[in-house]
Formats: sequence, structure tokens, C-alpha cells
Amino acid sequence: MYPFREGSFAVRNGWYVAAFANQVGRELVSRTILGQPVVLFRKEDGEAVAVGGRCPHRHFPLGQGCLKGDTVVCGYHGIAFGADGQCVDIPSQDFTPRTYRIPTFPLVEHGMWLFIWMGDPARADRSMLPGLEEIGFVGEGVVARPFYFHEVVCRYQLLNDNLLDLTHLAFLHGTSIGTLENASTPEEISHRPGFLSSRRHSKNVPSPPVSEELGRSYTGPIDRTTGMDFYLPGFHAGIGDARYPDGHERAGDILIANRVYHAVTPSTPGSCYYFFGMSSTNEADLDQLEPYLAKVLDEDIFASVEIEKMIRLVGENVPELMIKSDTNAVLARRMLQAMMDEEAADAAPPAHNDIKHCAGRVE
Repeated sequence: MYPFREGSFAVRNGWYVAAFANQVGRELVSRTILGQPVVLFRKEDGEAVAVGGRCPHRHFPLGQGCLKGDTVVCGYHGIAFGADGQCVDIPSQDFTPRTYRIPTFPLVEHGMWLFIWMGDPARADRSMLPGLEEIGFVGEGVVARPFYFHEVVCRYQLLNDNLLDLTHLAFLHGTSIGTLENASTPEEISHRPGFLSSRRHSKNVPSPPVSEELGRSYTGPIDRTTGMDFYLPGFHAGIGDARYPDGHERAGDILIANRVYHAVTPSTPGSCYYFFGMSSTNEADLDQLEPYLAKVLDEDIFASVEIEKMIRLVGENVPELMIKSDTNAVLARRMLQAMMDEEAADAAPPAHNDIKHCAGRVE
């Protein structure tokens, strides 16, 4: 499936954001992740858990049922399942077979997110989660806040691609957070397994329109660092620092040091979930930017949905004419494809050798 090879959809053995932590409580929350129905809730002790969202009896969505204690009760026939997936009650009969159960999925509360692992549970490694210090989520005076949650009608990789090519800031967001230098400044790229980083360092460039719109005290030229760290398969930590430029009496001093967090989670082949949050050492910045950035994300979503419509119109296999700024996104696609190829190889049945027995010997 574009932009991957036919038969490839999404990495399974990886951490995806299923919800902001504050979205999940004692009410059932339904998600569809990698094409599978999932129900999220917190047990009475506060632990967040994830179980399958389909009742195995008649396929009724369990998210439309209710929570009683730590059991999910199907709203159709009252069949109840514990947080471990095991059926604990079938009201129409006096026994519950041990084989009657629903799936469970590893779920980790990390920062302001709940990360889910949809692949092999034995491979769910917490050390693969983005480090909270590394992404600027914790530190002296740091305040972090979830901003927006969207269900987007496009394949998830379109939003990943959007975040991996920040030259679009100059045009899609040219009236808010972008300037031409977001496209013209050379890009520095580094990567390691499961991680891809991009930076642009612009010197003595105009402040973006947002500075004047929000009434910032300084709106002159700045030294600006923009970039994104991609923790495969679907988490992006962005940097947007601004300093006073050379020649200013406060040259080198920080003007803005905010971090943004984008999580893109595949739902179905044609839809995804999009989570956006932010951290700063200046809580007043968060208060100002939370309503302001809503329109910026709306522009990203608009572009991605329109591209999805175009792909459906012209077909999945129309070639792209790549340009230099695609380097980062193409590298990410290749890394994701390699992860999917490895999973496919692991899942393939072992090859059977044709062994011929002849006259008591094996050829």
C-alpha cells in the first residue's frame, strides 16, 4: 500500500500512542489500531489496560458495553471479560470455558501518553520508548500538556511524510509558523536503528508571523533551529528554538525553547489517529499556543486528506517525482519497509526441502 510495497501496511512490533493518558479513565474508550478493535480503560487501582474490542460471541463492539469493577461487560448478551482477557461470566449458562477469552495488548503509560504494542507481546520492550529527558518532556521548569486528538481520514504514512519534510512550513504554514528559510536552509540528517533526526539551523532570518500575531515583545531577525526526531514507527518529537542573532546586544540568548510532540497511529488502511502535545519552560506560551496552533494542525490534516483523495483517484502506483527535500522522508519509508519485511520473514512458515529417499539413502 502506497508508499510501501504491495501487501505492506504498518509495522506491528512497535509502540504506538493509543490515547493521551488523560483520555482514559473508568469509561470504556474504543480504538481501532492496525485494523484491530481495542478497548482501553483503567482498573480500579488506576492501571490502564488494553483488551480486544470485539465480543467473540456475536461480534458486538465491547466499547458499547460497560465497565463493572475490572470487567468489561458486553452490552448485547452480558458476557463479561476480565482485564486479563479471560471470560468471567456468561449469564445464560453456569460455566465459562477457559478458551472463551479476548486478546490483551501490552499498554504502557509513559509521559502524557498511553503506548500500545500490537505485535508479538514477547517483544514488547519498554526501552524502545522515546526517553522523556531526550525529547525535552522533563526538566527544570518544564511543563507538558496534551493539545489535540484527531481522527483523520487518510493513511497514516501521509502524516508521517508531512512531519519528515518540514520544508512545507514555508508554504502550507507561511502565514503562521513558517518562513522561506524553512525550505532554503540546508538539512542535517542522522539516523540509527529505529530513529531518524533532522535539523535546520537558520541564521539571522525573519521571525515567523506567529511572533507578531501573538504580540511577542521581539519580532526582529532571529537565529532559528527547527527539526524533528522520529522514533519509529509513529512518534515525532519536534524542536523549534529561537535565539537573538549576532549583532544584537543579547546575541545567543534564548527567545523561545518549545518542544512539540506528534504521534501518528494507523487505524485502518485509510484512516489514522493524530495526537499533538507540547512542552515549554514558559506555561504562558502553552496558554497562547494551544488555541493558535489548532489551525496549523488543521492545515496539515487538510493537506494529508487531500493527498489521500488524490491517491484514491489516480491509483496507488503512480510514480512520484522526488526532489532533494524528500531525502528524510524517503529514508524513513525505507526504514519502516525494512521493519515490515523483517516481520513478514519472521511470520513466514519454514521452507520445506524436497528430500528424496532412494535405495536407503537421502539425496
